[in-house]
Amino acid sequence: MRIAQIAPLSEAVPPKFYGGTERVVSWITEELVRQGHDVTLFASGDSETSAKLAACTPEGLRLLGYRDHTASHLAMLHHVRRRAHDFDILHFHIDLLQYPMFEDMNHKCITTMHGRLDVPDFMPVYRTFTGMPLVSISDNQREPMPPSVNWASTIHHGLPAQNCPYYPEAKGGYLAFLGRISPEKRPDRAIEMAKRSGVPLKIAAKVDKADQEYWDEVIEPMIHHPLIEYIGEINEEQKKDFLGNALALAFPIDWPEPFGLVMIEAMSAGTPVIAFRNGSVPEVIADGVSGVLCDSMDEAVAAVDRVKSMSRAGVRRHFEGQFTAECMVRKYVAAYERLLAGQPDVIKLPTAAAFAPHYGEMNGSARPSLSAAAMPA
Repeated sequence: MRIAQIAPLSEAVPPKFYGGTERVVSWITEELVRQGHDVTLFASGDSETSAKLAACTPEGLRLLGYRDHTASHLAMLHHVRRRAHDFDILHFHIDLLQYPMFEDMNHKCITTMHGRLDVPDFMPVYRTFTGMPLVSISDNQREPMPPSVNWASTIHHGLPAQNCPYYPEAKGGYLAFLGRISPEKRPDRAIEMAKRSGVPLKIAAKVDKADQEYWDEVIEPMIHHPLIEYIGEINEEQKKDFLGNALALAFPIDWPEPFGLVMIEAMSAGTPVIAFRNGSVPEVIADGVSGVLCDSMDEAVAAVDRVKSMSRAGVRRHFEGQFTAECMVRKYVAAYERLLAGQPDVIKLPTAAAFAPHYGEMNGSARPSLSAAAMPA
């Protein structure tokens, strides 16, 4: 199959620093090539891939200092459009801009939705361009979307099994918090779990400018405790030991997480996950097998003892059965084949109702910020 992967231009594929979407695009691309498909990756020029690289910028736009990436993405889409006849499938990872430009090619297009979808500002596009086949990365991610959108599949993320190798023993014996310092990730809950359970917590996380005030006023005053260690942002190599030697990953989120890559990274290492039951969490964690699902702080604290007797081999088996790159790409190829076969539940045309304005409340929830919609999975 001749497949185009169209990546965001913010970061290289794979990213040199933080970039969840770009990492997933890399895993999809490399596994498709490994399975024998003819793949072209439209991405920044500093990307590294075994596929054919169509460089659309010299390097990732964030590193070049660009703040608004719209113009560069439109130029890339123009390039993809001119080459569309070269491909059986056009697989987009850039949210919205391709919808009008490729409306006449919905029979060979598919878009993976990588972020949160409860942003009212974007609803006019979803309600108007209902033909684009969409892939959600969890069933929960779909909930805010209008019924008119064209869901092709839900495909959970998967990563190469060797990225986070199996650690049969948690030599460090600490709780791990990995990711970003932000209110919705609730590092304060992780700190409370450590203090109440008496088990050390290591925090490997970056602080974005948008979250600096939260760090200064809420989290920084909480880390001055003998059980708490803040080690800052870590790279991919450091992540292996950090997750592999942890007793458990603390994932105490307080928002509708679309997926949560760090959960399957921990599971790959054999490290169970203590997670609050929000967003995609119940779809990813098998309660009592690969981690513990919690609805309260008391349950989270009690879970610290529960994971001590949990089989790390069992955690790894759960990962291998559902969340490898091979599993993920097998599902994408099946979605491509359904699309090319013209199955009616995959290809839809816009309805008249799609053009009627509709700006109601989304599940009664507060209006999220636009920046929140772009948060990587």
